[in-house]
Amino acid sequence: MVILFFLTSCSDKEKCEFVPDTKNISINLQLEQLQDSLPAITTRQQLVNFFTRYPVLRDFVFGRPSYPNDSVFINELYARFTNPHIDSLLVATKKVFGNGTELQAEFNQAFTNLKYYYPDFQPPKIQTIITGLQTDLFVTDTLIVVGLDYYLGKGAAYRPNMYEYMLRRYEKNFIVPSVLLLYGIDPRLNETNLQDKTILADMITYGKAYYFAKHMLPCTPDSVFIGYTAAEIAGARANQDVIWTKLVEDEVFFSTSAKARQKYIAERPKTFDVADQAPGRIGTWVGWQIVNAYAKRKPEVTLAELMREQDARRIFNESRYKPAP
Repeated sequence: MVILFFLTSCSDKEKCEFVPDTKNISINLQLEQLQDSLPAITTRQQLVNFFTRYPVLRDFVFGRPSYPNDSVFINELYARFTNPHIDSLLVATKKVFGNGTELQAEFNQAFTNLKYYYPDFQPPKIQTIITGLQTDLFVTDTLIVVGLDYYLGKGAAYRPNMYEYMLRRYEKNFIVPSVLLLYGIDPRLNETNLQDKTILADMITYGKAYYFAKHMLPCTPDSVFIGYTAAEIAGARANQDVIWTKLVEDEVFFSTSAKARQKYIAERPKTFDVADQAPGRIGTWVGWQIVNAYAKRKPEVTLAELMREQDARRIFNESRYKPAP
């Protein structure tokens, strides 16, 4: 059976869902643009001083522990940051991101929404930098580092070395959604039963992460969160019954098979077992639909309560998700 996932009319323009009333919520968000400091680094000692001020950048973004000693590390990074092409990269970064106000505003809205749902939340500091395509994102409770050169888009002279279907997630509008997905998958927010090794457990974990991120950025298209094209999203929605039938036939939900997990959860361009044009990671998308269905049937369950629910089977059963032909 061949199922066409690319529909003749497809759009990912969706209504804004879950928009909270945040008019009485304010946060103090700091964004530091460190890429502007790079042209001033003209000696190795200045680079040492820079990394002394920013040890997290040194150790986790630029990977100092992977070098044999400080001298080798500094020489490598000094050569990178004094390369004549760095000026062109800075110009390209400025062209795409301007003065950073748009990026800061998007983070500000997302974190304001997060504070609405989690009142104790305190926003992390945000730093932007160019890394020479070494690191895209570094995210902790207190600090977010964005490697802007990863997100310059299709017109960039240099792009990350990865498959095309993955590259489409490296546009500037994917930065904040990607950060919120990392928050949403964090086990401190997204609680799971570590003893449950089923594929269903993985599906629900990812589904909860997408559901969480959508609440933080309610006007962002689903395609941006999951990294599908608008056509793939439209096709997945139109063929939910086909996808469901295949998962049931293959006994995927309660399987612990590594092969099945690779087919339906892992990174890949297509899920050929479902259809020639079915997008990859289709199991995570189904998990998202299950979580959506559960939330609609349980309006009394808050976002935080849903994220704390560890029982994937309970979410699955109580969602009653079963798309009809």
